[in-house]
Amino acid sequence: MAYEILSTIESPDDVKALSAEQLEQLCAQIREKLIDVVSVNGGHLSSNLGVVELTVALHRVFSCPRDSIVFDVGHQSYTHKMLTGRYKAIDTIRREGGLSGFPKRSESDCDAFNAGHASTSISAALGIAKAKCLLGDDSYTVAVIGDGSLTGGLAYEGMNNAGQHKKNFIVILNDNRMSISKNVGAMARYLTSIRMQPWYLRLKRRTEKVLSKVPVVGEPTSYVLKHSKAKVKHVLYRHTIFDKLGLSYYGPVDGHNMEELLNALNTVKQSKDPVLLHVVTKKGKGYKYAENDSASYHGIGSFNVDTGEPISSNENFSSVFGQKLCELANADRRVCAVTAAMRTGTGLIEFSKRFKDRFFDVGIAEEHAVTFASGLALSGMLPVFAVYSTFLQRSYDQLIHDASMQNAHLVLAIDRAGVVGEDGETHQGLFDVSMLNAIPGVTVFSPCYFDGLENALTSALFDCKGLAAVRYPRGGEGKRPDDYTENLNYDIYGDKNADTLLVTYGRLFSEAVSAYETLKERGKNICILKLCRIKPIDPEAVRFAKDFKTIRFFEEGMRSGSVADVMRAMLDSHSYGGSFRVTAVDDVYVQHASVKSSLKALGLDAQSMTEALL
Repeated sequence: MAYEILSTIESPDDVKALSAEQLEQLCAQIREKLIDVVSVNGGHLSSNLGVVELTVALHRVFSCPRDSIVFDVGHQSYTHKMLTGRYKAIDTIRREGGLSGFPKRSESDCDAFNAGHASTSISAALGIAKAKCLLGDDSYTVAVIGDGSLTGGLAYEGMNNAGQHKKNFIVILNDNRMSISKNVGAMARYLTSIRMQPWYLRLKRRTEKVLSKVPVVGEPTSYVLKHSKAKVKHVLYRHTIFDKLGLSYYGPVDGHNMEELLNALNTVKQSKDPVLLHVVTKKGKGYKYAENDSASYHGIGSFNVDTGEPISSNENFSSVFGQKLCELANADRRVCAVTAAMRTGTGLIEFSKRFKDRFFDVGIAEEHAVTFASGLALSGMLPVFAVYSTFLQRSYDQLIHDASMQNAHLVLAIDRAGVVGEDGETHQGLFDVSMLNAIPGVTVFSPCYFDGLENALTSALFDCKGLAAVRYPRGGEGKRPDDYTENLNYDIYGDKNADTLLVTYGRLFSEAVSAYETLKERGKNICILKLCRIKPIDPEAVRFAKDFKTIRFFEEGMRSGSVADVMRAMLDSHSYGGSFRVTAVDDVYVQHASVKSSLKALGLDAQSMTEALL
């Protein structure tokens, strides 16, 4: 496709110059380009297809970068990137050295705030708007937030303050009835009730118009009419929760009708009060496979455009976890599963169908999930909270205060642990180990293979006390020796009489095995100590390590607060006098690239291990 109009857009000003017919053509071309790019690079498809008209309309009405548009999560910002001078680079999105799959201030001054996690846009936009007021800037600030993100508490904290802001502040509620999976909870039902009343805004406008024209005759009549107007408005407006929080509610508006969108945006732009505009969109709009299964196409790898089939669909750690949890739940009625709007991504679809009464999707609310699971645990259940490593960060206080301090026995199934690849810095699973290392009494397993995951999950549920965690990477298994069986505490592989010990855990063991084989071919023998339980480290593993002259620890996590730090301290207690060196992620955020490329850049792949040991 030639993309005749899209290819001419070099800035938002070019959008303003288009005719109504050209705007429709632009939207069609953007959808074609989105499908084409994501089918090759992978990425977030459904969410981006759903906001094409909305994004075009925003750039038609507002003027970036003077006006600030803050996207929640930011996984729906691909169209925004194409309209703000990055169309020619869009084919590089999520590739190493290319555009990020999320808003990035370093990419463009039209990206007002970096994002990657949910529910942040209202708070961030309010801070930007307040700063503008203090600096005498009368430009607009617009927060775009999805209905799924309204299940996160931070969104309400932001709205609670936003209602007090009186100038040029607009919240766009992009209501597509979805987060990643179908939305759950009272807010989802509430928004449905509003969508079912399309007469709301029309009646509101007509009533306001009629009441404003009622003549005033004398003070008594004026007093009666004034208070009558208030009562009529109270009945007709039905005071939405947003009105009660101080945000004037407008909507719902058809998010795929350009004329209606432009009229609504121009209307709310004139408001002197903070406004919430409710826009209803369809996730996956324009691509039938994404429309029919928006969850699967929310975040997807490369796929065949004609058939919608993914290029690769091998068994992975998430699916193995889900299958094993079903097996354990079938054997013990205390086993429950908790997820934060990630039923699909964490492998819990089958569990949610087979054990409906023991499956809890709490929405994008990780803090609530941990505290809720703690309540389940303290009342006799065996809850497993399945969560991506990057999202576990949001619940750190609850892990300490509500789970660990009370010795609540719940299990964290930490998916996407370690380097995640193309989603980049906001989604890397590199912080969970350092977080959990600081919490007393936590048990953490980090298996390398599917059977190791199954055994660790069973042990975490039935053998451990208090807070326990099993962390595993995105994707499938790596290289495995034919003569290797993964244990729960630690494993020794290679030449026990060598001078050099390589220590690692998780999937890096596969890289270590490849390095071991290469080194052996070159005449250098080493021994590998694989830690399976990384907290607490088995004292026997340390006693084994202390006799080696050289120890090299390779860790797919942050250097500060690392397992290597703990092991170094334990070796010191044995007066270890040999060489102990660590390769880990040292005080940086890891940018988007393939997992293979990232591990190499960090010195954590087999080749890097080989070179370091030589």
